[in-house]
Amino acid sequence: MFPSLPPLLADAGNSPLFQAAVIIVATFILEDAATILTAMEVQSGPVAMPLALGALYVGIVVGDLGLYGLGRLAALWPPARRWVNLPSGHDGQRWFARNVFRIVFISRFIPGARLPLYTACGFFHASIARFAAAAVMATLIWTTLLFAVSLRVGQFLIDHLGEWKWLGMAGFALTILLVGRIVASVRSPSR
Repeated sequence: MFPSLPPLLADAGNSPLFQAAVIIVATFILEDAATILTAMEVQSGPVAMPLALGALYVGIVVGDLGLYGLGRLAALWPPARRWVNLPSGHDGQRWFARNVFRIVFISRFIPGARLPLYTACGFFHASIARFAAAAVMATLIWTTLLFAVSLRVGQFLIDHLGEWKWLGMAGFALTILLVGRIVASVRSPSR
């Protein structure tokens, strides 16, 4: 079974390099949960805030670039190209090139949208420079916001729940994930 983030960070002790590596790997598994749990560890004391935020930013952006890269690799595989059917007259490559910044930036805030949209950006050869710039900007905003909220919630949980703080943080992380899923599933009414 994969060990959870807080014990790994606690075991890392005084090794900032190991702490950063654990945080980066955790972002590949579940970004928002890694952000929330890392903020809790900062609040508890074993992890320094600059290290935590830096590792979160690096891990998330590298993961985003990895999704883009998977899309580029899929575009090189002939069966994958046959699976993509665009309406006649629609040029996916040109559309993604024109809208890459907006796609990347907006999908950062819509749960479940990153995987398909980031790989599509790679598949349709959107500018890697524009993709990376949008990924960095959106990550800086979203991760910093979620981290700041998690610090506040984490302090409240430490102050009021003591040893039960991890149960409270798990509930907070689950709430964030469920709210994200609900927001992603809401559709505008049909006309």
